[in-house]
Amino acid sequence: MHLDEAALQEFEAGMRGDVIGRGDAGYDGARQVFNGMIDRKPALIARCAGAGDVMDAVGFAQANDLVTAVRGGGHNVVGNAMCDDGIVIDMSPMKGIRIDPAARTVRAEAGLTWGEVNHDLQHFGLAAAGGFVSTTGVAGLTLGGGLGWLVRKYGLACDNLLSVDIVTADGRLRTASATENEDLFWAVRGGGGNFGVITSFKFRAHPVGTVLAGLLVHPLATARDVLRFWRDYSAAAPEELVDGLLLFTAPPAPFIPEEAHGTPVVGAYAVYAGDLGTGEKVLRPLRDAGPPVADIIQPMPYSATQTMADWMWPRGFHNYWKSNFLAEISDEAIDVILAAFATVPSPMTTVIIEHNGDGAMNRVGPDETAFGHRDWSYNLLITSLWADPAHTDMNIAWTRALWDAVQPFTRDGVYVNYLGAEGQDRVREAYGPNFDRLVAIKNTYDPANVFRLNQNIAPTMGAVSA
Repeated sequence: MHLDEAALQEFEAGMRGDVIGRGDAGYDGARQVFNGMIDRKPALIARCAGAGDVMDAVGFAQANDLVTAVRGGGHNVVGNAMCDDGIVIDMSPMKGIRIDPAARTVRAEAGLTWGEVNHDLQHFGLAAAGGFVSTTGVAGLTLGGGLGWLVRKYGLACDNLLSVDIVTADGRLRTASATENEDLFWAVRGGGGNFGVITSFKFRAHPVGTVLAGLLVHPLATARDVLRFWRDYSAAAPEELVDGLLLFTAPPAPFIPEEAHGTPVVGAYAVYAGDLGTGEKVLRPLRDAGPPVADIIQPMPYSATQTMADWMWPRGFHNYWKSNFLAEISDEAIDVILAAFATVPSPMTTVIIEHNGDGAMNRVGPDETAFGHRDWSYNLLITSLWADPAHTDMNIAWTRALWDAVQPFTRDGVYVNYLGAEGQDRVREAYGPNFDRLVAIKNTYDPANVFRLNQNIAPTMGAVSA
């Protein structure tokens, strides 16, 4: 690929941020993302300082017919934040944040992570609904819906979105909200990065100061009883509680008994966002069941909750994920999952059963936002991680085998932020009944499919731009 040198120099001179090319200092670091399997080499990485830089980068990419990738936090497992040979519009330097404590709102630029946003909100006793891991980017998570520790009480990240600033394929910066560019606002709440480059998000924030949160650890030998108990317990849990089950290999951590280090275990996680005294009563049956070999549930600032699972998904390792919503957690499903985990090849792999439904997200209609999968309570997520590239084939094969085995217990739907590179049929499953409406909006704002490095909603041939 050849770029006109004069045009490139003009582009670089007009940017407030940096433009990094192959051979430049920092290039290899700038092209690394969360998933260590991703090894792509873009021609240019435009590290944007603000919305003007994003507008210039979108225009330069189209004028030079460059494949365009968009990076916020770079956390998504597919690695679409990077491309080969094209341009990466990198917003990770854009860390602006503005909090209005009286109005309980926060304006966050697209380079921020959930850990950074909730770190600042904690100073005001507030929290934003979104994210289980602090290193997850605000942008990508919100565009795909946005599960997090407050989902049952306050809904998805996209349910709390008040407006966005977005650079569309024509290079214009638009605002989308409930009263301005309403079709675009509907689409970005779950439809991913298909419609433009969002430079900032305005969210509602909520009064969440201290929560009751942590992990209970049980030996794998009791896992069947633990899962059955948790299944019945979670079905009656109040909306203040987000909880779930983890199958993982115990690390040599001080909170886990030494004899359990390096052995497969089952963990029950919980975050109770409400009155702490009430939370103690709500969580007591779960804490007494078993009993666990380790109980690290305790009061903590919500910002600390945002970081408590980071150790399970460290940056830079090889990642391969599979996921589906669950129709039920039957005894048979439990047996299938446990039998598979007994043969897990990597001690870094975690299998999660999330309980996110039966709360605020279910009170939003399936057609009110592009995120339409609101009639489910549980989700299965298999996150396989490993360090040695030579172990790739066996880890992927194990993950696919488990996913195939649980299919009788799943629903025809997947959370788009957990979706891998799995083909167009799975993209349709992710967007569900809202897919056709999303195509129509794509036809309006991106008829040439400029923004296609994502879980792509392809425009109709011959579409006319707005």
